[in-house]
Amino acid sequence: MLDRAVIDALFPADLPEPEQWEQQYPPRQLPEAAQVTRFAPSPTGFVHIGGIYTATIDRDVATHSGGVYLVRIEDTDQSREVEGALTQFARGFEYFHLAADEDDGHGAYGPYRQSDRERIYLTYVRHLLRQGKAYLCFATKDELAEITARQQAAKVPPGYYGRWAIWRDADPADVAAKLSDGTPYVVRFRAPDDAAKRRVRFTDAIRGELEHEANRNDTVILKSSDQSPRLPTYHFAHAVDDHLMRVNLVVRGDEWISSVPLHLQLFDALGFVPPTYAHIAPLMKQIPGGKRKLSKRNDPEASVDFYLQAGYPAEPVLYYLRGLANGRLAEMPLDAALTTPIRLDQCGAAGPLVDLVKLEDISADYIATLTSRQVFDAVRAWATQHDPELADALNTETDLALRAIAVEREGVDNPRKDLHKWSDFRPAYGFFFPQLFTPLAGTNDQRITPLGVAPDVATSFARDFADGYEHRTDSQEWFNQLRELAATHGFAPTAKEYKNNPDAYAGSIREASQLVRVALTGSTRSPDLHAITQALGADEVLRRLRALGV
Repeated sequence: MLDRAVIDALFPADLPEPEQWEQQYPPRQLPEAAQVTRFAPSPTGFVHIGGIYTATIDRDVATHSGGVYLVRIEDTDQSREVEGALTQFARGFEYFHLAADEDDGHGAYGPYRQSDRERIYLTYVRHLLRQGKAYLCFATKDELAEITARQQAAKVPPGYYGRWAIWRDADPADVAAKLSDGTPYVVRFRAPDDAAKRRVRFTDAIRGELEHEANRNDTVILKSSDQSPRLPTYHFAHAVDDHLMRVNLVVRGDEWISSVPLHLQLFDALGFVPPTYAHIAPLMKQIPGGKRKLSKRNDPEASVDFYLQAGYPAEPVLYYLRGLANGRLAEMPLDAALTTPIRLDQCGAAGPLVDLVKLEDISADYIATLTSRQVFDAVRAWATQHDPELADALNTETDLALRAIAVEREGVDNPRKDLHKWSDFRPAYGFFFPQLFTPLAGTNDQRITPLGVAPDVATSFARDFADGYEHRTDSQEWFNQLRELAATHGFAPTAKEYKNNPDAYAGSIREASQLVRVALTGSTRSPDLHAITQALGADEVLRRLRALGV
């Protein structure tokens, strides 16, 4: 074991002792059952929708227990940091109403960014070195590769442990010589001597009692001495941070279950009480023949930006995610499900399937409950970020937009459900706006061709309809003028009569109506035709009819 003076010389002379950090970050004064949770994203990649799922659980459990939900940025692996990742985290957390009680910028237990906590970590690394629970390791990459090759040849578990850990019990004189030469080193945690013979049992808040082999590896806890700043590895940093931030419940993905034995060893070596771990199952995707994890590389819907760019309202997405966490919440109305506590013991051990079709149905149901003004405000906010041309149309034609949205929405028992997300607005309602709609270019326009009406009939019908058009507010009276004109242009009064004698007619009243519909909307499918005319106004109706009647 190294002399204390040698150890202390490796660290800043003014480095605080552990007691000082303990005083700076005292136990929280919270109710006895309060849960302090943390969501700890790493800026080495863009946030997965599973991150929103986890953060939702974190925030809910903390809030309903009278505890604290904090966000801590785990950026110790700075070489892999992705530019813009932290901005995306902030954007996603704001959109999904997951603002933390404490995070980088406010809170008494910060800093909440690991790269700003170097001195804290160094204190506890020094503490373990002084106690002989950690040691300096000068092994080179080549030496580590040689050890791995020899282990493979000997058919023993790979790793840096026991007799394979060549600096574990090194002579202090050899260590001093390396230090004198300025040889770079890392600091490794000294796993318990009997770790290879032990089993670890712990209680998972979701999965119950679990048992695993104890960690045998002398894991690196402080990265190479030739790096600045001197930052720890995730395993060590999270143990120090969770203790000093007084986190008592860690909700994280089940890929971390295998790390629990190491983490428990670190908490024990540091003299900390470990938190309760709750390992959630990953979100899954149905594929032919089975299912697999939802992947950011292969599945667009895995990225949080997918939902923001498409414009899914936050409420139905959160409702859907909460239902994946606890099935009973999926059976509740949305408002109730968003306020009913999530229970960890009802989170399944099998990964729930993400079904976008189901999410879109939920979202459409939600949007159908909103007023025209609420839809307008939400679409405009989305379009400002993602569709500037639409945003300009909404700002220029606000009254028209409100009239358009109100069609078959206001004053009806079953509102339209043509919007599943805000990006659906332009395809569904864009035709209402003159600056977004291209009028038909006469009967040669391909949008007319599928109706099967002779071009000269279509032209004369549209021209005559425009010439005698009356902008009637009564829907039946409005339609009667169309019906009367259709009869004079050779259209059958009913589809049945046309079907019985197709050669005698230019089409049926259906085709005549569809001519007007396509002229006004550019599509054969649209809301109620009379309601559209009332939203557009007489001048715009006539402009579009005359474009067809050219």
